[in-house]
Amino acid sequence: MPVHRPELGVLVATVPADDAELAAARERTGAVDEEEVRLRSAVKSRDGFFTTFCVSPYSRYVARWCARRGMTPNQVTTLSLLTALVAAGCAATGTRPGFVAAGALLLASFVLDCADGQLARYALRYSTLGAWLDATFDRAKEYAFYAGLALGAARGGDDVWGLALGAMVVQTVRHVVDFSFSEGDHYQPTSASAPDGGQAGAAAPASPAAALSGRLDRVGWTVWARRMVVLPIGERWALIAVLTALTTPRLTLTVLIVACLFAGCYTTAGRVLRSVTRRARRTPQAARALADLADTGPLAALAARLPLPLPALAAAGAGAALVLGTALVAPVGSWWPVLAAGGYALLAGAAVARPLTGRLDWLVPPLFRTAEYGTVLLLAARSEVNGALPAAFGLVAAVAYHHYDTVYRIRGAAGAPPLLLVRAVGGHEGRTLAVALAAALWSTGASFPVALTVLAGAVALAVLAESIRFWVSSTAPALHDESGVPA
Repeated sequence: MPVHRPELGVLVATVPADDAELAAARERTGAVDEEEVRLRSAVKSRDGFFTTFCVSPYSRYVARWCARRGMTPNQVTTLSLLTALVAAGCAATGTRPGFVAAGALLLASFVLDCADGQLARYALRYSTLGAWLDATFDRAKEYAFYAGLALGAARGGDDVWGLALGAMVVQTVRHVVDFSFSEGDHYQPTSASAPDGGQAGAAAPASPAAALSGRLDRVGWTVWARRMVVLPIGERWALIAVLTALTTPRLTLTVLIVACLFAGCYTTAGRVLRSVTRRARRTPQAARALADLADTGPLAALAARLPLPLPALAAAGAGAALVLGTALVAPVGSWWPVLAAGGYALLAGAAVARPLTGRLDWLVPPLFRTAEYGTVLLLAARSEVNGALPAAFGLVAAVAYHHYDTVYRIRGAAGAPPLLLVRAVGGHEGRTLAVALAAALWSTGASFPVALTVLAGAVALAVLAESIRFWVSSTAPALHDESGVPA
């Protein structure tokens, strides 16, 4: 076996041959501050610009302070959540001092969010439950803050619930693009008969876009620029905190949506370029992961048995365009969105009728998320019923949690949530149809928000109960959902 020499950095390891070399080795090892090395190693080597230069230089000392007082990473994670919830409460006051306090507390929450992972690495205290809490609490903190901004704006007479829901939709779809591309980016080795003429057993050739990305990563300033433009959690929370303290909730959410849309277009375009130039075939495991991310319900499963020979991406794109376009232009209270939702279910079934092995089939789950979340947003916003948008916000939050939980399970090699649960909560097409039905029946009355709230409560109860049961008893690792990897 070949001998591998690890990179020691500032650590010292040597085999002295005589007394003089032994004395020198002891002097060199004694000069190493192992505590400082341990503390520095607690910081992730690859992170965003804001986190690397504005938070980690001191958050690691917060982590050491917590370790010396016997605090666990889960306790710090919980403290970070509570701090963010207090920040959301301050934003909900609708006053300038409240907004300033909200921005400061949101940054403090992010410092604690960095410190909990650094504490886990510093104290070597890892746990499956802790990783899951860290990943899920990040979403709870961010979306609770959006709700706080909406409540604060309402106190000042400005209704921004549509913007708050739009920010949640854009950010969640961005994550789904990341997850779907990552899980689908596994390809079979090329064979001698492969179109690119590769040798049997060879790795899939790198695309020109990937080669360009690699060259850019060798230029110092482009590394940080590309990490910042994707708007990772550090940059995003700093943007939210500063705008909250200095401006209005409407401007904060508007700038956030625009920035997230730009970042999403950048990353998606780069990944599409990588995909269209790749000539290898996706592995069955990757295709299975994409099928799990699709979140297919009973209606689409039945439709998948029909002879609809459509390409997966074309069917998913047509279905999303159909249901979103109808929700946007159909008269309020009409049955056209219901018919469009039925057509969407048929096209969704056609999209998943065959394995998702096409070059761009990783776009199918993001298209489904866009269709479902966007339909809820449009129908609630156009109904103009008091309370419809806050209820829609709660529904999308519950469904988004289900989709994030699916990702964490797949990444932990634990498989998707039980099929019974997926079918019980309707699948993406079933929930879309249910919301369209509710809008047709009650979009002009107070019953519409009640229907959305009941649906949100049912979904949340089902997915939370199963998720908590799984992660408390599981040994599968939950991985953080924001890698910061550029396109």
